[in-house]
Order: sequence, then C-alpha cells, then structure tokens
Amino acid sequence: MAPHNRSCLYKVFVPSYTSRVLVEVLRCRGVEGCPLWLRMRAKAPPLHNSTAVDCRERVPCHLALDLPFWQHWYYVLVERHPGSPGTISFQITVQLTDCSRPSLARPPFLPSSASMNMPHSFGSAGGMVLGDSPPPTSPNSTKRPLPISSTMPANERCWPIRPTLRNELDTFSVHFYIFFGPNVSVPPDRPAVFVINLLPVLDSGGVLNLELRLNVSSLCGENVTVFGCLNHEVPLTSSDNTSVTCETESLAGFLLSVNATASLSRLRIPYPQTGSWYLSLRSLCATEHGFEPCTNVTAEVYLRAYLSPCINDCGIYGQCKLLRTNNYLYAACECKAGWNGWGCTDNAEAFSYGFQLLSTLLLCLSNVMFVPPVAIAVRSHYLLEAAVYIFTMFFSTFYHACDQPGIVVFCIMDYDVLQFCDFLGSLMSVWVTVIAMARLQPVVKQVLYLLGAMLLSMALQMDRHGLWNLLGPSLFALGIMAIAWTARSIRRRHCYPPTWKRWAFYLCPGALIAVAAVLLYAFVETEENYFYIHSIWHLLIAGSVGFLLPPRAKPSGRLGPLPRRKGCGYQLCVNEQEELGLVDPAVASINSICTS
Repeated sequence: MAPHNRSCLYKVFVPSYTSRVLVEVLRCRGVEGCPLWLRMRAKAPPLHNSTAVDCRERVPCHLALDLPFWQHWYYVLVERHPGSPGTISFQITVQLTDCSRPSLARPPFLPSSASMNMPHSFGSAGGMVLGDSPPPTSPNSTKRPLPISSTMPANERCWPIRPTLRNELDTFSVHFYIFFGPNVSVPPDRPAVFVINLLPVLDSGGVLNLELRLNVSSLCGENVTVFGCLNHEVPLTSSDNTSVTCETESLAGFLLSVNATASLSRLRIPYPQTGSWYLSLRSLCATEHGFEPCTNVTAEVYLRAYLSPCINDCGIYGQCKLLRTNNYLYAACECKAGWNGWGCTDNAEAFSYGFQLLSTLLLCLSNVMFVPPVAIAVRSHYLLEAAVYIFTMFFSTFYHACDQPGIVVFCIMDYDVLQFCDFLGSLMSVWVTVIAMARLQPVVKQVLYLLGAMLLSMALQMDRHGLWNLLGPSLFALGIMAIAWTARSIRRRHCYPPTWKRWAFYLCPGALIAVAAVLLYAFVETEENYFYIHSIWHLLIAGSVGFLLPPRAKPSGRLGPLPRRKGCGYQLCVNEQEELGLVDPAVASINSICTS
C-alpha cells in the first residue's frame, strides 16, 4: 500500500452451502509494524461500525465470519491507521468452508499484494474469484499458499434442504407446498430444513405467514418441544444441539416453538425481504437441566406457509387495500373505529359499542331532514324534484348504515352500489334544486335534468371523492340560473325575484346554509369528526333545499278562449236583407242569421 493510499477494497463471492468465511492478512510489514484495520461486510463496502479487527493487536491478523449470507458478495476493506507513514506490504487470503463437505475447505488464494491491490478509493471494488483450486502464479513468483488451520468444529455440517412448490392464486396470494407434506417428520438427531423462495416485486408487498401445528400423538408421551428458526438468506446451523436461539453475532431470525401444551404457533412477517427464507426444525426434550437431544422420538408437525395481502384480511375493523407508490405495489389495512395495527387488532384507541351505535344513528337519522323538502316539493307540484329527494334520503340512510366499521353495520345491497347511489342522489339534489330556481321552460328543464344525471354518473365513476364533483355541477347550475334571472330582469326591467321578502326570508338564508354546508364538507370534515360533521352536513343541505326551492308557478294572465255553445263551431253571420240587396249596407243592422 503506497504512502498516499488510505485503503484497499476487495470483494469475494460466497456461494451456497458456505458455513464460514475466514480472511487473513499475512506478511504485513510497515514502518510501525502492521498498522492496518481489517473490516468485512456483506452486500456493501464496510462502514466504521462494521465487523473489524486491529492488526496491531492480533498476530496473525484474521477475521472469521460464521454463517455468511449465501449467494452474495462480501466486501473486505484493508485500511491504514491514521498517521501511519511509509509503504505497507501485506498479503490477504480468503478461505471458504463448504458445510456440505466439512472436511473440505476451499484453498486460500494467496497472490501478491501488488496483484490484489484495487483502485485506492473508498467504494471502488475489484473482483476476486475463488475456485476449488488457487489460480496459477507467475513463474518468477516465490509466493506459496500457506496452510491455514480452520477452527470449524469437525461435527458441524449443513443438512439437506427440502424445496417447496409455489402456487400463485392471486395478487400477494401464494401457497408454498412441501413435497410429501404438509405433515413433516422431525428426527431427533438432525434438523429438518426447508426453503421458501420469495420473488422480487411480486411477493414483497404482502405478508409471509408460517404456521406450525404439533401432532401430540406422535410424541409417545415424551416431553418434546419442536423449535423452528426462520432465517433469511442462510439456514441456522449450530454445533450445539441444545441451543434454542435463532440469533448469532451476524444473523438474526424468528423463533417458533410447539409442544404438548401449546401445539400451535403462528408467525407473520409483513413486507418480507425477497430471496430465500430457510426454516430449520429441531426437536428437543425438556429435562431438569434444560433442553437435551431426544432419543428415539420422531415428532410430526403440520407445516403451512403462504403469502397473503393482509393479516387476517384486516378483521372486522379494517379493509385490505392494494396501494401503489412509485410503481411499487403493496397491500395494507385501512383501519376504522379507532383500531390500529398491522391487522387492525390494536384496540388501545378503539371506539366503544355505544359510540359506534351513536355515530350510526346520527348519520342515518339526520337524513330525516329531507322529509320537509319532499313535502314542500309535492305541495309546489315539483314532483320530479320530490322523487330525487326521496331517492337521496333512502340511499344516504342505508349507505351510512353499511359504511360503518365494527359490528354496527347493516347492508341491504352491495356496498359499492349504495355508495354510488348516495353520491349520485346528493349531487342530483343540488342540481335539480338550482335548475328549478332558474324557472326555465319545461322542455329545457327536462333536458338539463337528464343531461345532468348522465354527466354526474360519468364523473362519479371517475372519482367519487373529488371535491369538484360537488363544486363543478353546483357552479354550472348556478351559472344557468344567473343567466336566466338576468335575462328575465332585463325583459321586465325589474330585479328578479321581484319581492324583497323572497330575498330576505328564503334566498339569503338558504344560500348561507348551503355555503356553510360546503365549507364544512370541504375544510372541516376529517376521519375523526366524520360522524357528527357529516350529520350536520345532511341537516344543512336538506334545510337549504327547503328555503331555496321556488314557490309554485302562478297561472298566466292571458285570457283563454271564450266558451262556445255546444255543437257550434266556426260561425258565419249573414244579414238576409243585405244579401238580397233590399237595404243599404251602410245602415244594415247586426241582426243576422248564424249558420254553421
């Protein structure tokens, strides 16, 4: 390592069935001994807090890592101590131990330090490929591989791994079947290891579920406990058969256990890492001195592994939804009624039954306020408008009865149908009320009613919760009303509506109530205050309709056709004397004979 270089970075690929990685720094010489730090980290260059060894305090300088991640790159950083002058020469070797053949360790690769040096900038990495035999050295090289003693226990080895069969059912719904399963036997002398492969993107947005159920009849009366360790990237193997932990210095896993008293154990991992998950099952017998290996007892367990979108489908207090963020698809629970947690099972802030019942009654019974507008509309001969108000009152009541979380729920039809009808009825009520206030010709009014129903249905299919679904039709209808009132005022040369009482006691109060309702809906209503703010919204909207609906139209002042005698159509009155030329037409009388 030249004086101006601070570090050297290498990388080595760890294949499957590797139980140990041993890195050694040999023949290290410098001005002040061996002033080097040796660091190692998986999947990325080492950091200041990574596993490290000070070569000044350990001779020979080596760093061992048990149970490394399989099928991953490990990065080795040789770093100079701050303030160390001069050139430092060293050799580095990496030895991998194959756990499927414990007597075989991959020979260490011992090239010269010059051939091993990578670009001397932190983060740059060169490749070092390790095979079953070291690469040939140069003819002039006098370096030879040095024997390295392995401290691996002779009895430690990895066991055969049983694969699982993948069966995709739906989005984030995958079942993993075990060959010759789902009942598996756990022998007393060795663990049973299974692998579950999770695919990138397709499986990372759900929940990995694991279920162990012990067949108590297979224990033959022995006090047997079956332990399961679920680890990512590498199975947990240990020379200590009595160990019940799933953690090491560099590896952490999930522990499950079943016995005669607790024969069922479940594990759920939300948003699991993709790759290979290994499940190791061991059977141990409980004694006075702890757990010991069992003899002549083969435990049988039922193993079930599957992937689901949400935990228990979010229960009765939540709804499982598929969400997308930056092209990443994942599932999550939307909890209601104050419930929280991954599966909406945390009731620390949950609403009581009485509170749920009160909120449901408020939201449903507040729609009774539409009865007065219906009566006013029928009395004023606005039958079509009255039908729309009845439609809105009916579907709003049953939609809110079905929309409530928890157990205070009553649905007369599909939730989506109720929601669509409620939203459509609310918007149509506003639409027909404002159009009726414009007092248009009957044909024009009917066309606008039908056109509004079709356009509002289309808008609701695109976005039911958009604020402009309410403001857009309302502003458009108000524009039509303003044009109609302006034209009528110009034609009559008088403000329309003409009476100040209509403005003071009906239009102004109704407009203020409607504006207050829109402001509450747009800026005040939240999930926390929904049940009473939305109930007030029902009351205000229904009340504003009662004020704004115009009175019944008065009959026209034109004279109708005069009554005609029965049996008489158009009549021709003829003066007989005038027809005969007996009198002067200037003095002819009006006494005439009427003929049909």
